[in-house]
Amino acid sequence: MAINLSVEEIRSSWAIADAERDKGLTVPDDLQCFFDIPYGEHGKENLLDIYVQKDVTEKQPTIVNIHGGAWVYGSKEIYKFYCMKLAQKGFTVVNINYRLAPESVFPSALEDINNAMQFVAKSGEKYYADKDRIIIVGDSAGAQLTSHYSAILTNKDFSRLFGFELPDIKVKALGLNCGIYDGLTVAQDTEETLFRKYLGLADGQTDEKILAMADTMKNITPAFPPSFIMSCEEDFLLPNAEPMYRHLKALGIPVVMKIYGQKGQTEISHVFHINCHLDEAARCNHDECEFFRKFV
Repeated sequence: MAINLSVEEIRSSWAIADAERDKGLTVPDDLQCFFDIPYGEHGKENLLDIYVQKDVTEKQPTIVNIHGGAWVYGSKEIYKFYCMKLAQKGFTVVNINYRLAPESVFPSALEDINNAMQFVAKSGEKYYADKDRIIIVGDSAGAQLTSHYSAILTNKDFSRLFGFELPDIKVKALGLNCGIYDGLTVAQDTEETLFRKYLGLADGQTDEKILAMADTMKNITPAFPPSFIMSCEEDFLLPNAEPMYRHLKALGIPVVMKIYGQKGQTEISHVFHINCHLDEAARCNHDECEFFRKFV
């Protein structure tokens, strides 16, 4: 399950792959886009974009996107075309940056997500965002952050460990895409160096407070939002989907799980859904948005 690349290798090679994936894509003519809105005090890492159809005149269900990138890579820029596709489906879409490891460590990314949600709660209406109909989507590390933050929002005892001032929002559903969810187990796995870098744990180090704060699964309650869990047959994180599905289902949380593609279909692989050139991505995102509409 571990990614055997250095932070520098990830940032270099994945940036090249992402640029190639999005080649030829342009901003759709039917959207109005608000770029580089500051929501916090950490410069470019605390900027967000908002995309909405041009004919929208009132607030509407709002998707907040938490990008992936193994906690050390990624930005709103490499998710903008995927998020714009979601906006064309009738949602206001908020696409955020957050601080990355190892320069910033746990819980900085969660703090940034919380501050972005505070922005949506306090200022989102002028961008047609509805704080009472929020959907959070994330993939890969972004799915881990999405599930972790949602546990903080819906479990008062867990939230006290972080000391965040939680926003006045209502999260109606989640999209958990090609993700990893069992933070405690991953934190205890010494081969998962990237997650441990994010947690700020040195080689061989154990910190019981950090491990308790990283334990998402233990702190999910029946108040956790309805969730669409997605993966694909060629996703190296596929083994994480079903345990999360079973865990939520056992708690009585509305949840569906869908696995896309086939074995050997390598173009349908990890986070394939953000590739706007793929028909299977379009089908997946349609399915996910139809799930969201049931709850907003």
